[in-house]
Amino acid sequence: MMQAAPFKGLAQKDPSSLFGTLPTPCYILDERGLRQNGEILAGLARRTGCRVLLAEKAFSNYDLFPVLAPYLAGTEASGLYEARLGAEKMPGKEVHVFSAAYRDDAFDEILKYADHIVFNSPSQLARFGRRAKAAGKEIGLRVNPECSTQEGHEIYDPCAPGSRLGTTRAQWDAAMTPELTGLLDGLHFHTLCEQDADALAETLDAVEERFGDILSGMKWLNMGGGHHITRSGYRMDLLEACLVRAREKWNVQVYLEPGEACALDAGYLACRVLDTLQNGDTRLAILDTSAACHMPDVIEMPYRPPLYGAADAGRKKYTWRLGGPTCLSGDIIGDYSFDRPLHVGDLLLFGDMAIYTTCKNNTFNGMPLPDIYVWHENGELERLCHFGYEDFRGRLGR
Repeated sequence: MMQAAPFKGLAQKDPSSLFGTLPTPCYILDERGLRQNGEILAGLARRTGCRVLLAEKAFSNYDLFPVLAPYLAGTEASGLYEARLGAEKMPGKEVHVFSAAYRDDAFDEILKYADHIVFNSPSQLARFGRRAKAAGKEIGLRVNPECSTQEGHEIYDPCAPGSRLGTTRAQWDAAMTPELTGLLDGLHFHTLCEQDADALAETLDAVEERFGDILSGMKWLNMGGGHHITRSGYRMDLLEACLVRAREKWNVQVYLEPGEACALDAGYLACRVLDTLQNGDTRLAILDTSAACHMPDVIEMPYRPPLYGAADAGRKKYTWRLGGPTCLSGDIIGDYSFDRPLHVGDLLLFGDMAIYTTCKNNTFNGMPLPDIYVWHENGELERLCHFGYEDFRGRLGR
């Protein structure tokens, strides 16, 4: 059966009674779920002394930043626009930025917003590091500990052979001079994806083996994201042991920059059935939402989102393959089973839709972008954004 955690905020209520009047498809951000995640992360920071950042690449809905801000040290950005958003929408907090390569024509503007700037390679450090240091910024270098802990998610493995992300020890030894090393305040690594603390413990061993001698001269260590900290059953004790180990061994300030953990299970995607048909033994339902457009990780990851009231294929009486209305043959969300047949107009509610959706969706095939609502803790539903034809057209020309 599918995990109940993505729908814990519903408290046994019928989604149709809560969201049945909303236009579909639409995203629904759960304010209560965000706050619960924030409280878990803040507790971790209090117990270990680490600083937790929101990785905006996973969740960029800034209307909800005030909910998370009291629990976090700041934001982590992947470039200029996210850095600016973090600075503007979470004022007074730290802004960290990492990019695989910086543009010369954007770097001075990045310096206006970011407190910590992490470089990907010694050559980027040599090109931009002195400018950043002169601007009073904290400077870091991303390292590659060459320790793969991914299983089946090669697209998200920064430690794969030939990776472009992070500096290996061989690259460090070949290119880092005492002058360049002297520019650094800290090191950064990011190797995980939706993983538990055992993967971090394994990675930390590799970091110590390859870069332990260098860390003893640093002020901070950023352990990146991919930590599923707020997931039920996560090994918090092991995570805390890793954080304390690093802090005490190298006398560094430890940072974490989770994206998913900040907004895990804190949002939904409501949609309706447009058509049903059968091809051989396969029952098919066409929805008014698209995997390719509205939940891209379903295809890219691949990832099968939880669906309220449904189970894995074959577990319940009626199994249906759910797909979008686009021309892409592979626009398939997945196979799910139900207690009864699906009918045109039925409301379906996917869970865990706050992350890598609103910040990653697209208008392929001219698909409209779903409206965005927030479900406040007092039960009120408020529409934050409505998207229409002008939003589609405006991305393509004048």
